[in-house]
Amino acid sequence: MTIQFSTKIFPQADLQSPKLLKSSLKSILAYSTDCLVLAYSKADLEGLIGNKGAKAKTGLLAELDLLLGGAVARVSHLGDLDVKQGSSCLLRAESSWADNGVKAKRVLLLSMGDLHLSKERSLSAFSTVARAGLKNLTGGSIENALWYVPGFATANQSEFMTEEVRLTIQYAGDQAYRFGVRQPAMKFKAKEKADTFKHLTFAGNSHFDKELKLAVEQGNAMVEGMNLAKDLGNLPPNICTPTYLGKTAQGLVKKVGLKVEVLGLKQIEALGMGSFLSVAKGSDTPPQFIVMRHQGGKAGEAPIVLVGKGITFDTGGISLKPGEAMDEMKYDMCGAASVIGTMYSAALMKLKKNVIGVVPTCENMPSGRATRPGDIVKSMSGQTIEVLNTDAEGRLILCDALTYVERFKPKAVIDVATLTGACIIALGHVHSGLFSDDEQLVAELTKAGRASLDTVWRLPLDTAYHEQLKSNFADVANIGGRPAGSVTAACFLSRFTEKYKWAHLDIAGTAWKSGAAKGSTGRPVPLLVNFLLEQK
Repeated sequence: MTIQFSTKIFPQADLQSPKLLKSSLKSILAYSTDCLVLAYSKADLEGLIGNKGAKAKTGLLAELDLLLGGAVARVSHLGDLDVKQGSSCLLRAESSWADNGVKAKRVLLLSMGDLHLSKERSLSAFSTVARAGLKNLTGGSIENALWYVPGFATANQSEFMTEEVRLTIQYAGDQAYRFGVRQPAMKFKAKEKADTFKHLTFAGNSHFDKELKLAVEQGNAMVEGMNLAKDLGNLPPNICTPTYLGKTAQGLVKKVGLKVEVLGLKQIEALGMGSFLSVAKGSDTPPQFIVMRHQGGKAGEAPIVLVGKGITFDTGGISLKPGEAMDEMKYDMCGAASVIGTMYSAALMKLKKNVIGVVPTCENMPSGRATRPGDIVKSMSGQTIEVLNTDAEGRLILCDALTYVERFKPKAVIDVATLTGACIIALGHVHSGLFSDDEQLVAELTKAGRASLDTVWRLPLDTAYHEQLKSNFADVANIGGRPAGSVTAACFLSRFTEKYKWAHLDIAGTAWKSGAAKGSTGRPVPLLVNFLLEQK
């Protein structure tokens, strides 16, 4: 199932203006839709009830009540209208509605609580309201809805509208996602009734129609990127191989105009990527090195480079993992999936920036050819690495990719990887781990995470942790023991990033869910898209 997103402009509509409130409501209610979604504040509810004995009723709910033949007052008397933020009340059309020119079949009222009045902006609080609205729209017989945006802007400030619209679309797309929709070969018996909700229209006025249309376009592109990332993550490892990832990236050339180059085994060998190849050689499936380019900026402009870990299945190699839940190791390529998804989003929204996505991808398998614990390999950078544990393979493929991207003279490099179980122990499934010594990059990624509620938490990169990676036989060991495992993994990668600004995102705890909700989350595509949108 997918949802279409569009815009509808009501030129003079302004629900915050007492003079225009009645005429604005009339024009919006006259629009034919299965459900009109409106937000009300604590002040609106007080205006309906009558403030401190006042005879005159004022505000949005009071005017709406007149147009809906007293329906709002009736549900209020029944106690169905609540001031609590995120509470909802669905009104169904009555015969009297048509007399007032109302064509909406339903009106969904969502409480913003004090959020309308607050000077403090809170996307987190807004998300509670957005989720409540979307929950009411799905799972029933509603096929389309009109969502009046200005009424939802926190503190009545339209400059917050763009991020709120993108977030609403992000949630709607996430809620609508179903595995197999875009892969006919993966069709299986539906476990649940298909949702009827298919079209969400964001309404606004002419004061910010351009911003609204742009926000919808960006939100839609973000959802498409998330869907692609989820699909890649959820596909079984016998289908989503390194070759499949390469073909998926190449398929975006005709679709959105990305420039894609896929390097095979001989080309990877010619580049001297001994560390990457040490992981790949245990598998019969050949490795791929994928380079995607979106040239939306000026010629010669330094690009943002995204690097994604693409282990399409991780057995642990000779350091074999326990069998329990090993099937979830198909998700060890979610870093690659998120980079491919983000590149797709950037191309769809015609982002006016230069962005390059790089994906080293292979399987980590045990065989007679596989790398052994104790082997020493030579990276593309010339540094030698003592492989103490073959299950610490992600850093071995990433380090060569991080050396490779030096040639692009990047503005900044962000690598994305399901790198360590230690990060799950540290942060659980809420925040992705963020590692960087560049304060500006940390601030920008943190801000982008808050804007998308795809949040990060900064962890240290102190020099002292490098001591754990010392080797008696090579320049560096690939593990530093159990203490601070996610930190020492990031420290290992940092040795290959000294020529540019760099940040590492450990998404081991956020890229997928286990249990009943098992599946890829599409994170951190929203974070990366918001980060790219904010780049100057």
